[in-house]
Amino acid sequence: MYRCRAPKNQAELDAYYQLRWQVLRSPWQQPKGSEQDELESQSYHRVILDDMDNVIGVGRLHKSEQHKAQVRYMAIAETAKGQGLGKLLLTELESIARQVGVDSIELNARESAIGFYLQLGYQDQGFSHLLYEKIAHTKMSKHLGYSSEHLIEKSQVLQTLWHQTIPLSQAMNINICYFDQQKLVTNCEPAFNKNLHHTMFAGSIYTLATLTGWAWVYFALQTYQQQADIVLAEGSIRYLAPLAGVAHAQTCQALVTGNGDALSLGKNARFTIEVQVCCGDKTVALFTGAYVAVLKRQTLT
Repeated sequence: MYRCRAPKNQAELDAYYQLRWQVLRSPWQQPKGSEQDELESQSYHRVILDDMDNVIGVGRLHKSEQHKAQVRYMAIAETAKGQGLGKLLLTELESIARQVGVDSIELNARESAIGFYLQLGYQDQGFSHLLYEKIAHTKMSKHLGYSSEHLIEKSQVLQTLWHQTIPLSQAMNINICYFDQQKLVTNCEPAFNKNLHHTMFAGSIYTLATLTGWAWVYFALQTYQQQADIVLAEGSIRYLAPLAGVAHAQTCQALVTGNGDALSLGKNARFTIEVQVCCGDKTVALFTGAYVAVLKRQTLT
């Protein structure tokens, strides 16, 4: 049984880069290190493992813009080719892309791989470049459909509410990317939120995290009949690393305590939510927010 996931430790990450070098660089006499670039820390990395936990497939996705991403460094071990692992890997990278708000993927395919990508829905955009003056690449692209029409409707209602009542959310272009009752993901426009060091403003990180937790409460309250205002009672954040790429924020059921049951008793409901702000696979900030859903009292006329 093959498994596709992010590298879990340094040994797997080393094997990931080793296979990338062996397949994509060594045959052209390129040195170790040439298989990496300056975007590694901003990217989503995936490996395919066999039953013996050997890394036999690798691929990378990185976001170039809020809604665009590029796939690079796809490689399958020679001994594992012809088993559909390339499709497994690309499907996983596309799934990640959809979750973090990407609607368009680009890649540069070697001539031998053009047919593979065409079969998976990518469009030929013409000649891209010649690598090492030997290897012709073709630019290819694919539009990713939204995973849920229902989510589109729900998220648009929330985003309209944000933009009308919180001007900063509109300036940051904060979007709901993904929600399936278990996980919630948001993102924002990168250029507006960068400081003079070309990393994301601490205040923008805090705002993105705060509204991600707020959104979880908003969606959680949809099943209750009572109307309530959502307020942040207390929030704290730890900045773990600079955020140089394109951010997304996420939370999930395991990071949430509390629910809206108290509203049915005529009381305010309380939630404590941890939000992870990420750049690629890397978590760069951890936010914890205490939210209160304040029950709206009906007035008699």
